[in-house]
Amino acid sequence: MTLALEPIADPSAPLARRNPVAKLGAALLFSLPLIATVDPFTPATALVLELILLPFFGVRLRQLARRAAPLLLAAAGVLVAMTMFAAERSGDLLFSIGAFDVTTGVLASAIGLILRIFAVALPGIIVFATTDPTDLADALVQNAKAPDRFAIGALAAFRLLPLLASEWRTLTLARRARGIDAGRNPLAKLRLFVSTSFALLVGALRRGVRLAVAMDARGFDAGTPRTYARRQHFTGADTALMAGAAVAAGTILTFSVLLGFFHPVVG
Repeated sequence: MTLALEPIADPSAPLARRNPVAKLGAALLFSLPLIATVDPFTPATALVLELILLPFFGVRLRQLARRAAPLLLAAAGVLVAMTMFAAERSGDLLFSIGAFDVTTGVLASAIGLILRIFAVALPGIIVFATTDPTDLADALVQNAKAPDRFAIGALAAFRLLPLLASEWRTLTLARRARGIDAGRNPLAKLRLFVSTSFALLVGALRRGVRLAVAMDARGFDAGTPRTYARRQHFTGADTALMAGAAVAAGTILTFSVLLGFFHPVVG
């Protein structure tokens, strides 16, 4: 069975052509400062800038939305948790849900945290959507001086990740063929989900062990200098990308402070 992953970006786009290490570094430099504040303004501004830059990465919005869909579950979980368990309920009362009071302060904190989740995760999604895993592994070794074993292991994980969905379907169909079906019972569905997840995890661990043995047999841990079929060059444009990401993050934080929106995590 052949698994084909639909590309969601144009590889000839200006920023999509940049070195994988430069794109990964730029994503980190742009995202990490956003963790320093809990206000909604900073991540909202970062999200607007990220969406403006999408065409320069050649990203297809429809496929990007599909990959970012799991973030909606995280956002819903944050909203429910903040509504129910927020320690500080400042601001005006909007409405009550049983014993829980939803105030403007609680809602602003929840929105700020949700925006931070999207603002921090979206650069990573864009980087991995516009980067070939083999190029990333080569760039990590050649440009970031990462160990060969780590880089090739990460590459193998990327290549094998799509198999998990196929194995989940196979396990589900096999159990259904043996008459194991939860029907409409929610507890039975939960038990079946847990057992199927455990079987999937065991299969993944076994595959990982076989892969590690195969890598050792091929001398990936021998310390011998290796050659590369693809040379990854780190150019001035790659340095400019990382510098631009750092400057953009610093500018957003500066405007947040000057406009009075900045609210540090600590203090």
